[in-house]
Amino acid sequence: MTTIDAARPRIALKDVRHVHLVAVGGVAMAALAGMLQQRGLRVTGSDEAVYPPMSTLLARLGITVLEGHGPQNLLPRPDLVIIGNKVSRDNAEVQAVLAAGLPYLSLPEALGAFFIAGRQSLVVAGTHGKTTSTAMLAWVLECAGRDPSLMVGGESLDFRGNFKLGAGAHFVVEGDEYDSAFFDKGPKFLHYRPDALILTAVEFDHADIYPDLEAVKAAFRRLVALLPSGAPLLVASAYPHAVEIGGAAHQARLQTFGASPDATWRLTDLRDRDGWLAFDVARNGRREGAVRLRVPGAMNALNGLGVYALARELGLAHDVIADGLARFSGVARRQEVVGEFAGVIVIDDFAHHPTAVAGTLAALRARYPDRRQWGVFEPRSNTSRRRIFQGEYVAALATADRVIVGGVFQKPTDAVAAGELFSPEQLVEDLGARGVAARAIGDSRAIAAAVAAEAAAGDVVVLMSNGAFGGLRAHLIAALGERSA
Repeated sequence: MTTIDAARPRIALKDVRHVHLVAVGGVAMAALAGMLQQRGLRVTGSDEAVYPPMSTLLARLGITVLEGHGPQNLLPRPDLVIIGNKVSRDNAEVQAVLAAGLPYLSLPEALGAFFIAGRQSLVVAGTHGKTTSTAMLAWVLECAGRDPSLMVGGESLDFRGNFKLGAGAHFVVEGDEYDSAFFDKGPKFLHYRPDALILTAVEFDHADIYPDLEAVKAAFRRLVALLPSGAPLLVASAYPHAVEIGGAAHQARLQTFGASPDATWRLTDLRDRDGWLAFDVARNGRREGAVRLRVPGAMNALNGLGVYALARELGLAHDVIADGLARFSGVARRQEVVGEFAGVIVIDDFAHHPTAVAGTLAALRARYPDRRQWGVFEPRSNTSRRRIFQGEYVAALATADRVIVGGVFQKPTDAVAAGELFSPEQLVEDLGARGVAARAIGDSRAIAAAVAAEAAAGDVVVLMSNGAFGGLRAHLIAALGERSA
């Protein structure tokens, strides 16, 4: 398990009446705040600044958010403090928590203790696809009448948020490999006590906390080792490191899923027609039937196949699963069609790893095969801001017809040395050598102006960033709107 200070002050969960969350504005922290309030507890929180959509969510829930960090936020004294991984030990409010001897937990500790304990924990983990797969699995169970609970790292369009407390036996949770808190440096997913696990992919990521691929693999090995004897372990066959890790979990019941002939659950006859992604499913060579998804691309087909396989393990029939998958609306900012403006289709996506960027562009090329495609990418994540995947982004973006690369996101809490910094200019030069029209534009308003001036009716513009991209989405909509006025 994770390394936790055993001398921390403790409190029995039954005695907790008031919970305060430090750094409440994060996606998962805001969801946890909502779940705790729904449980009947008094919930307060603090953060340096809270922006939409989390500020909107917290306001709608009626949760008090105190701006800034300091000891004054701990009055009246809460029974328990939950500390997000965004803040460090030297944070003024954290120092006050320690000085006052208040009980405190990390987010995943609290989620595991308050909500997952006593339920069947269905964890979806992996470098790619876990957010969509988590929301998809929960929705299939919901459509089947299982009334699951859910926490996911994005806004489920079906559940209209990123959490749900159901009365059923299942808790579906996105298993994040990022660390938990300054006092709890292990991956979040180690607190989720998996009874079943989908492992979507294992590749190198999170370069700010993992020194190399072996360290990433070690984290996932610890996760699969938590599975009880005979537990279902569904592993994507396309990712050798994931298969290697799954194969070492001898106590679990390993099954693979993918397009390869040797996969336990195999996807065949993939097609994208009339706004539907369809494919056939076979188990150990025996056809189970066809399924359809509204979301595009081979990447989402594999997400759907992993969900299908686990749902069958949970006793759901083919027709029930197929119905849930067909009714799945998707997740905000995962290949989200924002709309069509002046004849230009704008799509917003979270892609920030080269594998995800390539998968997103391929998916949208299959959905819109006859349209010119713009790939607009921001190096924003803690990995993409570094040169680690400088060459891989060339291959990932080279399939687009036009490419714009934004400026490297500046992050004071994760300063990158000049020699290690990602180079948009080098990326543009390398794409140009491949015959791709590309340029680097550092300002989001300038990007919006350039796209609005040059995009033709019928073009598809794909925005790719794991953050706000300087408000580019809104800027582009406004600029295209002015063009059509």
